[in-house]
Amino acid sequence: MGCAHGKCCNRDSSTSDEDSGHYQRGIRPYKNKDGLTQRSLELVHVPSHNFTLQYSSLTQNGYYPDTTDRENQDSFCIKTQIQGNPNVHFFGVFDGHGQYGAQCSNFVKDKLVEILSSDPTLLDDPLKAFNSAFLATNSELRDSEIDDALSGTTAITVLVVGDTLYVANVGDSRAVIAVKDGDRILAEDLSVDQTPFRKDEYDRVKLFGARVLSVDQVEGLKDPDIQHWGDEESHGGDPPRLWVPNGMYPGTAFTRSVGDSTAEKIGVIAVPEISIVRFTPSHLFFVVASDGVFEFLSSQTVVNMAAAYKDPNDACAAIAGDSYKCWLELENRTDDITIIIVQIKGLSNSGVGTTDSEVHSRPCQIGGSMNQSTAIVPPLMHQTLESDMG
Repeated sequence: MGCAHGKCCNRDSSTSDEDSGHYQRGIRPYKNKDGLTQRSLELVHVPSHNFTLQYSSLTQNGYYPDTTDRENQDSFCIKTQIQGNPNVHFFGVFDGHGQYGAQCSNFVKDKLVEILSSDPTLLDDPLKAFNSAFLATNSELRDSEIDDALSGTTAITVLVVGDTLYVANVGDSRAVIAVKDGDRILAEDLSVDQTPFRKDEYDRVKLFGARVLSVDQVEGLKDPDIQHWGDEESHGGDPPRLWVPNGMYPGTAFTRSVGDSTAEKIGVIAVPEISIVRFTPSHLFFVVASDGVFEFLSSQTVVNMAAAYKDPNDACAAIAGDSYKCWLELENRTDDITIIIVQIKGLSNSGVGTTDSEVHSRPCQIGGSMNQSTAIVPPLMHQTLESDMG
């Protein structure tokens, strides 16, 4: 997991208008192959509504100059036909952190879908099943041999049930869906990053006794009594973090995760926020990715780039390549980068209608702020399912 710096990444000029939802052509191919794992293009049919999901994924090790052999702490899971049902499919990205982050993300990747798959109430009440699966996975990680005191993982997961998406999020990875609106393709965020920049999350962790301070505040370089940090886009370089009342740990920049047993005592919880979207003919594809992608690329930029390719394999590679380049331009390292792109074929004219040859890269955006266009996607409903943390 990374933190953005409050400065711009000036890159090749582009004629693409990010805010308008137009996409252009000319994205460079992805050239960094070290630590790269990419799955081939795959298809799965959803017979209940007679459409097809066409998907691909990519995960790329981060580059750390001082630890070039550092393992990828990201993981992902794609499991089709949950419970043997051809209409139920799972896609998830898990971004580990801390000394045992890789072990945590891989444990959660396997355990979460295992618990969901064995829940007999999944199709009757997906919201309850998702919530229960996250809490049970957190408990099982706690009881495992993995030391999660200062390690854990975020999780952004999508469950397709017929023509409905259930998106469960813990942390600051993200899911976004592409919506066709006339001659534009707009990005609709399916999750909201859970960080102390959000007042509701700030207030919640404060009730648990968390100190919320940036690193400069903790180190005495800035006034700790100032409890506002602007927005994530302009102040991501030294974000507010969570600290125990009388210590210099754990310093998490997120307010929800799986694991992180020390941070749990100051309000970092594994309860997911869940959104629900019913597919319409306007929906073209959705993207599930770690913050290694969204740290410097906005949701709209990612959708613009993904829309420029007919093959999601090529789209994954282009987005990963731009993300990697942004990291190297803005920091002396890169985060791990993981992305899944799922195209929705057969609901309507879901083809994007471009060739693969002329897409321009978009400038990096610090903090990767969310571009909301909620009026485009009916019905979008965000629900937060809280459990008794007492």
